[in-house]
Amino acid sequence: MRHGEKSLMPIENLALEKLKLLEQQGYSNEIYLFEHSNKKYLLRKFKIDLDRKLEFQIQKKAFAKNIAAKPILLDEQKGLMVVEYLAGEHKTKLTQQELKKMAQLLIELHKIKTRKRQNSFKEHFSFKHKKVKKAFTILDKEPKEYALGHNDLHARNIIFYKTSIKLIDWEYARYSDIYFDLVSIMIEYKLNTKDSNTFLRSYFGRKKINRKKLKAFTIIYKALWRLWFEKLAKGAL
Repeated sequence: MRHGEKSLMPIENLALEKLKLLEQQGYSNEIYLFEHSNKKYLLRKFKIDLDRKLEFQIQKKAFAKNIAAKPILLDEQKGLMVVEYLAGEHKTKLTQQELKKMAQLLIELHKIKTRKRQNSFKEHFSFKHKKVKKAFTILDKEPKEYALGHNDLHARNIIFYKTSIKLIDWEYARYSDIYFDLVSIMIEYKLNTKDSNTFLRSYFGRKKINRKKLKAFTIIYKALWRLWFEKLAKGAL
């Protein structure tokens, strides 16, 4: 089944061997660059079976918020998606101003309304690790703050161009606790105390920051990445 703009291109005529395979590849897709009518696009050939229809719908809403590339076409039968190409760079260090803008981006992301398919992250664990089990026990006692989360906010999924910041690769976007996205940024960019305070205060304003949830999600985030790479190495994804 196809979703998206019908008039973009005859997708059947796009031979992958004639497209430019990007040097920097994701783990869940093969990514190709091509041009059509003097505009650049990315074609993502799926490598992992996920709910791509939901991903496409979420990215459309994120594009409307100006925080994502425009999704053009989804072909579920061929297992591919076409999106507009975003110029820009990936960064490993953020300035104070960029941290404030990142916080504002997450505020806009967490406002998006979509199908509430919640992700507690518990289903990924067998709880053999005591620290992870304890972290979830702590979270069970804390207030739930669910919103639409990107849930894959490492540096390669964040593009900076001039004064804008946009997110790519929305395949893991689901309703989840807002603290997971916040912790992702703090860990991936190795924020020190000053940078963390700038980022969190820009997000929460005068609202109280739940330090227990920050600590618990830090443990869960790191454990989840280790588990994900283990599964990837085994071909279990």
